[in-house]
Parts: sequence; structure tokens; C-alpha cells
Amino acid sequence: MNRKKLQKLTDTLAKNCKHFNKFEVKCLIHIFYNLVGDVTERQSVVIGLDRNAFRNILHVTFGMTDDMIMDRVFRGFDKDNDGCVNVSEWIYGLSLFLRGTLEEKMKCKERNHWGPDQDHDHDGKLSFSDYEQSVREETLLLEAFGPCLPDPKSQMEFESHVFKDPNEFNDI
Repeated sequence: MNRKKLQKLTDTLAKNCKHFNKFEVKCLIHIFYNLVGDVTERQSVVIGLDRNAFRNILHVTFGMTDDMIMDRVFRGFDKDNDGCVNVSEWIYGLSLFLRGTLEEKMKCKERNHWGPDQDHDHDGKLSFSDYEQSVREETLLLEAFGPCLPDPKSQMEFESHVFKDPNEFNDI
């Protein structure tokens, strides 16, 4: 990717990215293109991480091993459901995955395996507000069906590896 395209992409993604600054977005773009390899961008060709490549990243980088959980995380990143995580999905997904607030992470979860004790409004249905109240009372419920978020150690290692010396990318 040429310098001008990279700058424009960085500016666009950083503007809409809540949890990363411009430097961090640029670092993540570099990592993304290193992961997908040298590909020529063409119209109608999807450039991104397929399910297997993405699952490998979750396993190697964040220690995830549960196939079902890794598939759910992949679906959470792959917003357009095209079977690949593109660069913007990568940036926005990592923003939530690594630094999202409790509220953002709760909204991202699709949970449907709750017991009757989570029906806080006693309407016989398990709604998002029931889920939200349960998670606020016990934050471990976010991972009740397996670790779907990185542990703090993995998160710190990933960030320290990716967000290296700002002089390395001095053309921001």
C-alpha cells in the first residue's frame, strides 16, 4: 500500500475509532497487511483474514482454544458476514476486543443460555436488560461460556508488541 493510501486509511479509521489513537491505528494497519500478505487490491476481491487465519491469531496471540468461542469472536469481527475480516473490521473489532467498555462488550454478546434467576424483571423472558443487570452484578458472566475476551496479560503483550516505538512509523 502506498504512503498516500495508508495515510488516508489511517485518518479515516482513526476518526471513527473510539479506543485507539492515530499511531495505534497505523500500527494495526501494518500488522493487518503483514498478516494477510502482499496482495494487490482489486475491486470485488475480498482482502482479509479468513476464519482459519483469524482463529490462529486468537489461539497463538490470546491463548484461546475453544473452537465455538473463536467462531463467535470471528463473527463479532466480521460485521459484513463475507467470511473475511477486512482492515476496518480488524481495527474496530480490536478496539472493542482489547479496550471496549463493559457496556460495549455486553452489547456485543449474544447470550441465550440464562437460567430463571437472571430474569430480573420477572416477565418470563430473558431480555438484554436482564443480561445487563446480571453482568453488572457479576462481571464473570461475560465469559460464562468460555473466555471470549483476552486476559490482561495477553492483551498487554499484544499491545506492547504492536504499539512499538513511535519513531518506527514517523510519517503519521
